[in-house]
Amino acid sequence: MRMTKVASFNINGIKARLPRLIEWLEETQPDIACLQEIKTQDEGFPIAEFEKIGYGAIWHGQKSFNGVAILAKGSEPVETKRGLDGEPEDDHSRYLEADVTIGDDASPLRVASIYLPNGNPLPGPKFDYKLRWMKRLRARAAEIWAEEVPAVLAGDYNVIPRDNDVFSVNAMASDALMQPESRAAYRRLLADGWTDALGNWHPQGNIWTYWDYQRGAWQRDNGFRIDHLLLSPQAADRLSACGVDKDHRGREKASDHAPTWVILDR
Repeated sequence: MRMTKVASFNINGIKARLPRLIEWLEETQPDIACLQEIKTQDEGFPIAEFEKIGYGAIWHGQKSFNGVAILAKGSEPVETKRGLDGEPEDDHSRYLEADVTIGDDASPLRVASIYLPNGNPLPGPKFDYKLRWMKRLRARAAEIWAEEVPAVLAGDYNVIPRDNDVFSVNAMASDALMQPESRAAYRRLLADGWTDALGNWHPQGNIWTYWDYQRGAWQRDNGFRIDHLLLSPQAADRLSACGVDKDHRGREKASDHAPTWVILDR
């Protein structure tokens, strides 16, 4: 059976992590990889390194922080949206969307690479921006939904959806990632009909995608789940597996996130 593997990876600086990123791509062979926090201007994106190993790419960069990209094996992503509508003054590079055709598929898969605002400290303008951004994301998700296409909204959502998605509820209780307003905005996406692939696959929780560099979080396995792949019904019907490449977080000079992925039957 033919399958498509779609992954999401907050790389935390593409120049600093390029050897680890190339290593992961070659070892795990995702058909589509959505990257976040590439932290480079557009002209600094290392496209030649990805082309050497058979990936086409589009990217939406920004100097020193933010930035998203979409890689596709043996294919060129066709951009469908760059940035979200609703705040013309918002110049953060946090959203990139494309149609990707894998192999001889008759129709493309719609994918978005998302880097949602963190929102800390709170209360304050950064948390307000986070909630507005989530509202704008929901509006775009509704437009994609209306197209009735197989779609994956992949990225670092900076939301811990459930209590069993964090090593300690008390430790994160005052963080923007776990505030009732953040969780409610995320639940509204799910209520609109999007499937949280990893959350549905592991209802018991205790599956982390992020471990802080500080306080021995990795060594103590004090992590939480903030990297999500949301599937439209047309994609959710094809879901056959999903997981987290946890071992890549433990490698030298690794990102503080681990890649997470889904496999869709074609």
